[in-house]
Amino acid sequence: MNILSKGILALSIFGLTATGADAQIIVNIRPPRPRMVVVRPAPPSPRHVWVDEDWVEDHGQYRWHGGYWIAPPRPRAVFIKGHWVGRHRGYRWIPGHWR
Repeated sequence: MNILSKGILALSIFGLTATGADAQIIVNIRPPRPRMVVVRPAPPSPRHVWVDEDWVEDHGQYRWHGGYWIAPPRPRAVFIKGHWVGRHRGYRWIPGHWR
């Protein structure tokens, strides 16, 4: 690999790292779950999993997104519920995802 290729690779990795770091939203106090009744409709298929609670990023802050059905991307996938993770400056929401 020549010097130009190594430089381009290093800049690409740095750019991806910097972009990912800027996307995190840290809050000092976790927002409370809104008091609301979510009506759970029938599942679209037996494979779908109900997601109770989810927060989504909306213009630099978190917004509540009520329950919804989600289908697994592959057989035997396990859904990991969204959760708050404590950081040294506050909390960050980790969205639900398939593993």
